[in-house]
Amino acid sequence: MKKVVLAYSGGLDTSIIIPWLKETYGYEVIAMAADLGQGEELAPLQEKAIKSGASKLYIEDLREEFLTEFIFPTLKAGAVYEGSYLLGTSFARPLIARRLVEIAAKEGAVAIAHGATGKGNDQVRFELSVKALNPDLEIIAPWRIWDLKSREDCIDYAQARGIPVPVTKDRPYSMDRNLWHLSHEGGDLEDPWNEPKRDLYLLGVSPEDAPDEATYLELGFEQGVPTSLNGQKIAPVALLETLNELGGKNGVGIVDMVENRLVGMKSRGVYETPGGTILYMAHQALERLTLDRLTLHYKEQIALKYAEIVYDGVWYSPLREALDAFVNVTQKNVTGTVRVKLYKGNCTLAGVKSPYSLYNEAYATFGEDGVYDQKDAGGFINLFGLPLKVRALMEKESGLRK
Repeated sequence: MKKVVLAYSGGLDTSIIIPWLKETYGYEVIAMAADLGQGEELAPLQEKAIKSGASKLYIEDLREEFLTEFIFPTLKAGAVYEGSYLLGTSFARPLIARRLVEIAAKEGAVAIAHGATGKGNDQVRFELSVKALNPDLEIIAPWRIWDLKSREDCIDYAQARGIPVPVTKDRPYSMDRNLWHLSHEGGDLEDPWNEPKRDLYLLGVSPEDAPDEATYLELGFEQGVPTSLNGQKIAPVALLETLNELGGKNGVGIVDMVENRLVGMKSRGVYETPGGTILYMAHQALERLTLDRLTLHYKEQIALKYAEIVYDGVWYSPLREALDAFVNVTQKNVTGTVRVKLYKGNCTLAGVKSPYSLYNEAYATFGEDGVYDQKDAGGFINLFGLPLKVRALMEKESGLRK
């Protein structure tokens, strides 16, 4: 019997895909759940996957790899999609796909299956990754094949086969959770005019429900990578878990946005990224202190391209590797300490220092100094503004300017 490895979450879609694959193809279904920090969501999966018809379930702890190989490189790049989205689902997919390919090789499977819909970005991310890592594997995307047309159809399909699912018609949200974020889509959120309900948030609270007293943190970075919290060295997973707890408690990291999907439509999502929001703000503050103007400004440009690469699912590409090489050079001196203030949904800078700081008080002071001759600025302005002056003279002499 041929085997297929399914990216399994235990959610509505992947729960019904197991029996559908068996009924449609006659394949033996091997499920793989990636532990990316979902917490209690993983506990019931073993029993549930087997009861749904899988022959076995792999639960793979990929949290450390997720942080060090996918999140931290993206953080160092400063990549943010369309100014708001911190890419929590996007860079999880190539990691999951890599492990699917590895298990397929181990099990002798001929195919990979996933539960991404034909309207979403994840189908692209999964499949481009599989193609890059093992182009010989067949890819099965049930949402592009079966007759089920809606989440309500899927619920009915599951109930007819006695498969319990964590979604009801009263709370029909599509959610994706990992160490980095929790996303919410669907249901009443499909109308951008609808404000998210107060009980939507699971990683934290809404800003108005946050404490009236601010929380201060000190984050230490070494070459662009966060390594300490409040003066104590801390492992990556423990760091992000702590920041998620503290950020969530203070209502930090909630983003409500309409974004442009790769497949051509706009979609509305509500994202909770408390720890990630803190890390991005702190990292950016440290870069502003330690990077020169030319490098900082150019890096801001490539951050846009890096974000598109991650969002579009082209992680395993020469361009991403090349951009990583550039980014890593820029991070050599991004070492220091950042103090942040968390208060009612806001994450603000409260101090920054670095042994490689390019901020020189002797030059920047508004007081008297003995190093900066302000008379030099006149010649600089004359030369810098010469093209504007020449153009203005031409327009005056030619009659274009009266």
